[in-house]
Amino acid sequence: MKSIILNEPGTLSHSHKEDIITIGSDEVLVKIKRIGICGTDYHAFRGRQPFFTYPRILGHELGAEVVEIGSYQNTRTLKIGDKVSIEPYINCRVCQACKRGLSNCCENLQVLGVHIDGGMTEYMKLPQDKVHPSSKLDFDQLALVETLGIGLHAVNRATITQNDIVLIIGAGPIGLSTAQFAKLSGAKVLIADLNAKRLQFSLKNNLADEVIELNDRLTSQMLKERLSGNLPTVIFDATGNKKSMETSFSLAAQGAKIIFIGLFQGEVTFEDPSFHKKEITLMSSRNSLPRDFKQIINLMETGKINTAPWLTHKTAFETLPEVFPLWLNPEEDVIKAIVYLD
Repeated sequence: MKSIILNEPGTLSHSHKEDIITIGSDEVLVKIKRIGICGTDYHAFRGRQPFFTYPRILGHELGAEVVEIGSYQNTRTLKIGDKVSIEPYINCRVCQACKRGLSNCCENLQVLGVHIDGGMTEYMKLPQDKVHPSSKLDFDQLALVETLGIGLHAVNRATITQNDIVLIIGAGPIGLSTAQFAKLSGAKVLIADLNAKRLQFSLKNNLADEVIELNDRLTSQMLKERLSGNLPTVIFDATGNKKSMETSFSLAAQGAKIIFIGLFQGEVTFEDPSFHKKEITLMSSRNSLPRDFKQIINLMETGKINTAPWLTHKTAFETLPEVFPLWLNPEEDVIKAIVYLD
């Protein structure tokens, strides 16, 4: 079956994998229909992705169709022809984290397209509980669920209330997905970024109440001027930038929560007396949980979130190796790119 493989940084090429002959009794075979491209894929292409080895088949934002089901059916009933979103976090089920229901941070986690080969291929076999069906959503929508899951999981971690002031630093797809769910909480939401077009996108699509276009470092004084002397009570940093993440401590209100969604290879430092004086809560957020997928599908099915404006670029599977490098150009203004495999 046809595939696309990242042989080394900067080199995507068409390849072939062996056909899948059999599936296990608790597995499902799916035909990949849509592949979303995310920051992980771009970082891997550039050679900057942690926990990554080459060669690797990328792709973990997937919309697919069920074509075969193993003999064992769990409590959810899948059918041939079901349209599904793929949960790409293959957890071991036996470690301490898994036994506590924290499958997103399994001690032996294997993420499709990162630790093991992903969805840039015609067919995949997966555990049945890693596919999430919808009778209403199309494949484009289903391929976006994983990206949205990163933002929803972070927002769920933060337990935002309508009385909070939320600052999201970074208006990439992860920051925008975080804003999507922060807005649903009823809180006041601000997004800060260097990219004016991304900020306008967030305003146009009601993902933020206010935006801050950055020409330099974000400061607490800048925020106080916007917020009638107040500071954010919840800060999400979706940049994966060391300086930005460390700056967030000085931007937080007393008793605020800081959630790091992005990551980088290095150490974060902060001034401990200020951290204690403000009684800041610092959290990380990794991947998402099965219930996040179900919640997002429900919100999309009921029309409470609209992802159509997010899909700004698309290409066919056959042309991806040539098109992919173009999407790295900032002038392309990519919000979310998607690959069609029919």
